[in-house]
Amino acid sequence: MNIDRSDGLGVLGVVKANNVVECLRSIAAATDQTFVEASTSVGRIDWASADLVVLDADAARECAARLPRRDRVVLVCDGAPTLADWQSATVVGADRVLGIPDDEATLVAAFGERRTRSSADGAVVAVVGGCGGAGASSLAAAIAMESARLSAEASARAAGDESRARWTLLVDADPLGGGLDVLLGIEGKHGLRWPGLAVEGGRVFADALRAALPSHGKGLSVLACGRGSGEPSGPAPAAATAVVESGRSAGGVVVCDVPRNLTAVGESLLDGADLVVVVLPATVRGGLAAERVLARISERNPNLGIVIRGPAPGGLRSGDLAESLQVPLLASMRPEPRIDTMLEHGGLDLGRRSPLAVGARAVLDVLTARPHRGRRPA
Repeated sequence: MNIDRSDGLGVLGVVKANNVVECLRSIAAATDQTFVEASTSVGRIDWASADLVVLDADAARECAARLPRRDRVVLVCDGAPTLADWQSATVVGADRVLGIPDDEATLVAAFGERRTRSSADGAVVAVVGGCGGAGASSLAAAIAMESARLSAEASARAAGDESRARWTLLVDADPLGGGLDVLLGIEGKHGLRWPGLAVEGGRVFADALRAALPSHGKGLSVLACGRGSGEPSGPAPAAATAVVESGRSAGGVVVCDVPRNLTAVGESLLDGADLVVVVLPATVRGGLAAERVLARISERNPNLGIVIRGPAPGGLRSGDLAESLQVPLLASMRPEPRIDTMLEHGGLDLGRRSPLAVGARAVLDVLTARPHRGRRPA
């Protein structure tokens, strides 16, 4: 299904009772409002972009566990609301609890309203490897680098001041990886890593975070895992969520490198992502491994696509592989020349026409279509 969401998603409904669903459809038709019916696996981008969200009690509890609070959420039930309905509404932060058919007129009024949106909201993309050695960390770093470069150029054109560019934050969520600061060649820079970050009260202030983190060029901050021979030094789920929400609320682009063996941290980052990108090589074995990864991710966030990295030693075409996996193809990349040498001597350094940079811009093109267009059609 391909829905034009340039003016918002419309009304998002997650309701099981058939008579209530029929009522919602009738109200949507009467108010000339788009009505999108969804399962409980609501993606972050749909949740954020809907003018109105209508939930039943079960969906309210499920959404409250995975998604941030938002305004204009209504809980509906078949008949008079019960104590359990009110409790579920409190958990999800619903504005109202309405029983059908008695409160139908109130629901009609809610459908007819339009939501006032904030233009300061940022965006989050999570990058996951579809198999071992797929190159997810390199693509995550490239997306962050291109985001910072494009933001600086846009700011310079608009105001002649690159310092006012949109902030980009690269988050390392893989404590068993080599470290994104090493990949970018900034491991010698002073600044905060995950072991030194203390999250109090579930909040991180964006200005303080930006000032504390090492940077890569202008507008790109990096929060990397710690290194050493002891226990892996990565984030806790609450800390990772707080950091990502800090970057998003500051209007920034947050790029998360998420390990494919999904931990609690990885799952929390996937739940909060506007777009999940799975990277895989153009091989049959890579496709088979990615199929399992994609199945797990889609259970948590349906807003996903794949990036396929060459070469294709067996001649497997990217379009055929994407069709077999039934996932949107975001980009097909040629091999990055001399990348191993590059990483051993100073870190990732991409020209504008490098395959990684081109693939990164393709992902950013999809990401910047939000917050009001929703996911790409599968």
